[in-house]
Amino acid sequence: MKHIVTIVGARPQFIKAAVLSRWLINYGVNERIIHTGQHFDKNMSSVFFDEMEIPAPAYRLDIHSLPHGAMTGQMLEGIENILTIEKPDGLLVFGDTNSTLAGALAAAKMQIPVIHVEAGLRSFNMAMPEEINRILTDRISSLLFCPTDKAVQNLKNEGFEHFFSEIVKNGDVMQDAVIYYAQKAAEKSQIIQKLNLHDFALATVHRQENADNKEILQNIILSLNEINRQIQVVVPLHPRTQQTIKQQDINCEFTIIEPVGYFDILMLLKNCKLVLTDSGGLQKEAFFCKKHCVVLRNETEWTELVDNGFNILAGGNQLKIKHAFDTLTARKSDFSLNLYGNGNAAKIAAEHILKY
Repeated sequence: MKHIVTIVGARPQFIKAAVLSRWLINYGVNERIIHTGQHFDKNMSSVFFDEMEIPAPAYRLDIHSLPHGAMTGQMLEGIENILTIEKPDGLLVFGDTNSTLAGALAAAKMQIPVIHVEAGLRSFNMAMPEEINRILTDRISSLLFCPTDKAVQNLKNEGFEHFFSEIVKNGDVMQDAVIYYAQKAAEKSQIIQKLNLHDFALATVHRQENADNKEILQNIILSLNEINRQIQVVVPLHPRTQQTIKQQDINCEFTIIEPVGYFDILMLLKNCKLVLTDSGGLQKEAFFCKKHCVVLRNETEWTELVDNGFNILAGGNQLKIKHAFDTLTARKSDFSLNLYGNGNAAKIAAEHILKY
């Protein structure tokens, strides 16, 4: 492939695209980026392009703040129009967002090969919109890049060896990003000094099943308030969660900050004592930065982190969250365990894309 279109729309996709785009450029692949606009706030979008030197999007659809069906449908229409103009050799998507599914559907219907980075992940919870997105995207993809052996096995269990698709275990491109940008983050980020942080825990809450459920969100907030009496809790607050907290008049005793760029989140991860999150990406980034993580979900697609004791599933249960926090605070783990490759995931993916 010499000409591809890449779809991005949300924070984790900007990070993954950054490391892969660099290798695609090195190999002479012409890449055109479509930004759907799913994450449109400056602190969740443009700051990533600026910091990580991602090629500027050739197209911006500016589609956001809509129900799932409307958002996916409008993205599908917009992407299809662009693909008609671009006529790429392939379409590249990342992860499991509405942007991912819309891009994959548009390309598949136009007989354009779909390349899915972070394929094969399964939470086995069909109530999650992300689970639906990743399953459907995998099924219509031609080239499937899996970060782990478990992801490869999930695809085999679903019969993908009998489909017209190629499965490649390449490792995790987010690990590439942590390794590549660590020094730049240390040089450019001032967030630790700016907030005068010392001993603190880092927390994020944004998933629909948490942010849109009053009871669960209240339980998580109460847990974070309790932990904050023991150690400072810093929360870069997602706009969706911020809105719900305001509407429900929920009292937050911890430190709330605006969403931050990639360099700032890396420095928060590297300097915190522990992470509490419902983010799939941050679960891994915590591991890459040698930190334990309380997962504010009842299941995870990153099962190897739980199986090896780095993370604990706590859901939205107040007692479980506090118990997991106390357990992981006292736990010593070997973070040198190689679960996601050796930092060459993007290079491997780019080589396969070039030859496909």
